[in-house]
Amino acid sequence: MPLEQIQATNEIISFAKASLGKKLSQNIYISLADHINFAIERNGQGIKVKNALLWEIKKLYNHEYLVGKEALSIIKRRLNVELPEDEAGFIALHFVNALMDDISMEKTTDMTKMIQNILNIIKYHFNLELDEYSIHYERFITHLKFFAQRIFMGVTIEDQDDQFLEVLKTKYRKEYECTLKIKEYIHSEFNWALSEDEMVYLTIHINRVTNS
Repeated sequence: MPLEQIQATNEIISFAKASLGKKLSQNIYISLADHINFAIERNGQGIKVKNALLWEIKKLYNHEYLVGKEALSIIKRRLNVELPEDEAGFIALHFVNALMDDISMEKTTDMTKMIQNILNIIKYHFNLELDEYSIHYERFITHLKFFAQRIFMGVTIEDQDDQFLEVLKTKYRKEYECTLKIKEYIHSEFNWALSEDEMVYLTIHINRVTNS
């Protein structure tokens, strides 16, 4: 791998560390350098790779996506190679992956799809578009990221208060019905049973995000 590519990768990672303000896995140095190398090779051969998750990445991991956009600027400035926007999405996922422990790139991609599918379930259930600029939406997305991470790491939140869920079933009936759809989806696709506590949190978030 050319030294110039390694130097560009190091600059990108330094920028990401400062911008994201979080600890990154050391594996990012190898995985990102490897990705950039192949991306430049593909670009030189005129091979275009479409990022099917680009829209989701922009919405769910906007900060990481902006880091990916800056990475393209660094690559253009240092290596005189102009990569397409799709690569900003791929690079963003590398940083999403580097922010999580013991999560592979494949699982990171699956988590992104899971979150988008949950949002789609909510949209269709209530037949409405969610306000992506509301504080409740931002909090819900944050919850879903940790929610998905727990599922893929096999971590369960222990049930604390069964009575609270019974109250929510009555008070937020439509929201709870939506949560049941999400529960069915998670079990069907990932063979994971949601705890009652997870259902409580989802129901409350759904109520807030659909009424904001």
